[in-house]
Amino acid sequence: MSILKVSIRQLKAARALKGWSQADLAKHAGVSLPTIKRLEAADGSDIGGRADTTEAIVNALTANGVIFVDENGEGPGVRLRKVRAADR
Repeated sequence: MSILKVSIRQLKAARALKGWSQADLAKHAGVSLPTIKRLEAADGSDIGGRADTTEAIVNALTANGVIFVDENGEGPGVRLRKVRAADR
């Protein structure tokens, strides 16, 4: 999935699935809290801002088990990767 196709709603949903605050996401992504607040408050469907910032945010979420689901006729979404018993 193209990083630039991740929507603001997907970003918020992914953060909620992880149980992360905006500050948690900022820390994991290595970006500032005001950046996360600004992105989540923006109008529009796709995440705006700098491509490297978007990439850092998406990478932080995917590295922590989030899977971004492409538009498939039912709409885009997010889910958590299944944790295998060996990974616990």
